Order: sequence, then structure tokens, then C-alpha cells
Amino acid sequence: MQLLTPAGERVASPEYDPWVGDVDDAQLRDLYRDMVVVRRIDTEATALQRQGELALWPPLLGQEAAQVASARALRSDDFVFTSYRENAVAYCRGAAPVELVSVWRAVTATGWNPYSINMATPQVVIGAQTLHATGYALGIQADGADAVAVAYFGDGATSEGDVSEALVFAAAYSAPVVFFCQNNHWAISEPVTLQTRGSLAARGSGFGIPSMRVDGNDVLAVTAATRIALDRARSGGGPTFIEAVTYRMGPHTTADDPTRYRPPAELDEWRKRDPIVRLEAYLTSRNELPDDFRAEVQAVADSTAAELRAGCIALPDPDPLSIFDHVYADPHPALEQRREWYAHYLDGFEAAP
Repeated sequence: MQLLTPAGERVASPEYDPWVGDVDDAQLRDLYRDMVVVRRIDTEATALQRQGELALWPPLLGQEAAQVASARALRSDDFVFTSYRENAVAYCRGAAPVELVSVWRAVTATGWNPYSINMATPQVVIGAQTLHATGYALGIQADGADAVAVAYFGDGATSEGDVSEALVFAAAYSAPVVFFCQNNHWAISEPVTLQTRGSLAARGSGFGIPSMRVDGNDVLAVTAATRIALDRARSGGGPTFIEAVTYRMGPHTTADDPTRYRPPAELDEWRKRDPIVRLEAYLTSRNELPDDFRAEVQAVADSTAAELRAGCIALPDPDPLSIFDHVYADPHPALEQRREWYAHYLDGFEAAP
């Protein structure tokens, strides 16, 4: 599905146009603002890691449309489960800039309260969040509510058993869950062509789940696909699998060097499909992106980046023994013993001359 070409030209679609008929130029400018801001956040966080202020950072460069458009289609009572790259989703759900980096500065176990923005903290175990989302969706179903659980994951996660198990349970129980796969073409250094002989969307269909393959760099197409999936889930139609075809233009994380495995020509080709440039071209062709608005957006992006940097550097180091807090709901003797051992170990440093 594509409604905006890489050149920013509108493609008419009798099937999908009704799903975005209410998305006017003002709303598209809002999506444009979001994408510019989250790209600036991403750039700043990458710089902070390179300067030694973060231990690691997983860039989302090139995937802004897939994340922003889908996140903005959700209701506040929908619950989101993601991997570690969905920083734009977290931003759209209401996470503060500094909450996006606190985990990567290694000063906390979680960036935000999941129930304050209805989004679980990022899952590092590949694909595990799809099971969490399916379980939560079954809870929604049992409550008789019409909220939806949404699981974001990458192309590499589809090779994990957890994802297959989640698809089995979601299909069997018609769970109100949306599986949103961002196919960014590279699972670290492994190309998607080694993971599947066909489209990833076909895997959802193989489990009996309605599936769509959408241009993940097209905000209108992603909006339409997400709305279709949400409507199906809310009306009792069960799960949907969306494959958003996009591209990771940066490294897998800041510990990765993509030049060692990715052909330069491939990156050059995908730069021509940049999601921000695409929407910018469309709005410009309609005279809906004046210079004063661009300047305003850039100012917001820069101020958000400044807030992120200041907040990151100001984060206090935790007490070393706090690592044992909240491991279990109730006191646990073995954990208390380990706390005592670690406290004794730390005391040894203080006693040293």
C-alpha cells in the first residue's frame, strides 16, 4: 500500500483513501513536526553516546514515518509493547525526552512509568514483547473493553519462536492485538532476504491473521493501515499483521558499523525514499509548508534536543544497592543474602587506603 510516492506525489486509492479522508494539511504538518523532532532527538542521543554520556543508543534514522504515523493513530487507552528502537513511539505517547535515554545512561531500570503513558518499557529480548502484547490483549478481551494492544518489532524478530507463539495465540483467540513489524531490511548484519523467501506479511497470513504490506516511509499509508487494524480489533475481528517496509539508514546500535556489511549503493537508494523529505515535498507542492512554519519546527526540534542533553547529563547516579530494589514483590531471603554480599564487597573499597 502506498499513498505518497517517494517524490511526494499523492496516489489515489479507492480502497484506502476513506481511511485517511479526515487527514488534512494541518494534521500532516503535525506529523511532519513529530518526525523532524524525533530525528533531532535521535541525532542528539547519538552524539551523547559518542561523547561518552550514554553507554549505547539504538538509532531510528529512516523509520520516523512508520513509528510516528502508527503511534498517532492510537487511542490513549491502547497499550503499546515495543523493542528498544521505538523511541518515536514513546515520544508520541508522551515520554519526556530525558526518559528516552535514562536506561541507556545506565542509571535506572526503566525510563518511564508504563501506566502513565500506556506503553511498556522497551524489551531487549528479541520478539518477547509480542507475547506480552497478546497476553494483554486477552485481558482486554476478558474485560469486555475495546482498547487494543500493539506490538512493535523488527524483521529479525519474525525468526524468533516467541513471535510465532504470539501469532498462534492471537489467531486462536481472536485477540485484539496489532502486530506492527518494521521491516528495516537488516537484523543487525543479516539481510531480510536470508530470513524469508517472500514478504513478512505472508507469515501473518500463514497463521490465519489478516495481513497488510505497507510503504513504511509513507505517513498516509501507515496511518491507513494502522486505522484498519485498530478498527478490526475494536470490532471483534481479532488481530492484524502489518509489515511496514522501511529502512534503517543508521547503524543497528552505536556499537555497530554497517559499512562492514551494507552496500553503499543500497543506502544511497533508500535515502531517496526518506520519509521526512517525502512529506516535505508533498506539503511544499500544496504550498502548505511556509518558511515560518519550518523555522518554528526547527526551533522546537533544537529546544527538545537541548532539553534532552541537559536532562541526560543531570541524571544522578543511583545508589549501588538499589539494584536489588523491586526485584520481587515480597522479601526474598536469597536476594537479601546477595544484597549483604554486595554491600560487604563495596565496603572493601571504602576501607582501602
